[in-house]
Amino acid sequence: MTELFGVPVALLLGQLLLGLVNGAFYAMLSLGLAVIFGLMDEVNFAHGAFFMMGAMFTWMGGQYFHLNFWWMLLLAPLLVGLVGMLVERLMLRRLRGMDPIYGLLLTFGLTLLIEGVFRSFYGVAGEPYSPPDLLGGTLDLGFMYLPLYYVFAMLASLLVCLGTWLLIERTKLGAYLRAGTENPSLVQAFGINFPLLVMLTFAFGSALAGLAGVLAAPIIQVSPLMGSNLIIVVFAIVVIGGMGSVMGAIVSGLALGVIEGLAKVFYSPISTTVVFILMAVVLTVRPAGLFGKEK
Repeated sequence: MTELFGVPVALLLGQLLLGLVNGAFYAMLSLGLAVIFGLMDEVNFAHGAFFMMGAMFTWMGGQYFHLNFWWMLLLAPLLVGLVGMLVERLMLRRLRGMDPIYGLLLTFGLTLLIEGVFRSFYGVAGEPYSPPDLLGGTLDLGFMYLPLYYVFAMLASLLVCLGTWLLIERTKLGAYLRAGTENPSLVQAFGINFPLLVMLTFAFGSALAGLAGVLAAPIIQVSPLMGSNLIIVVFAIVVIGGMGSVMGAIVSGLALGVIEGLAKVFYSPISTTVVFILMAVVLTVRPAGLFGKEK
């Protein structure tokens, strides 16, 4: 068997591919957080709870309403986006202009509340969710058998990341949002309802987390605690990429997935902490993050 650095090539390629799949999830989760921070200057600690809600809604849709995966791929992000819209309109808007720590504390408390509600109904044990029949097979790559659903989830995540980047960076709506973060009064002077844009932005970022939850449901067991297990890693990815940088979130998420895959091959004990090591190194060399802007 061919080896590279003493490791079978098949094992190395397999871990790299699985790392890319994980990285696509990291990128989409981090993307929603980066959009909210970059355009609203708010740290949304409830982002992990929104991710969990997307997965739980998907499972509940199939369990109680017999809605298949494709229906929930559309409905669950919309429901999570609606929840995000209500949170911004009824809670976060009242804190606008105050110290950002209040928004952080509010969303942290909201996370505990949302998780507590789902735990009271479903406990902490994970529930399985099967992928759709259309994507139930495997793809023979020669060095490994890759589930077709993994391929779909990775490509869907990458397309969403690309579409969001184009929306923020290459459209008039994105220009309005970026201008509003610098001077909200000037944007409103041109007749643009900036508070509405802020609410829709928060809803969009929340929906991205919900969509990531839908895509993750067939891969990891659906549980009220699944968001808590990821949110710290996602925050670290956003910090590495640069707080508020959409491109930074995408690149850092993908890179971390690949680096984690390599770490599992060469020194597996470090795979769970490599993101924090990278964060420490990046912040030491470039405090604003890889793609962040120095103030």
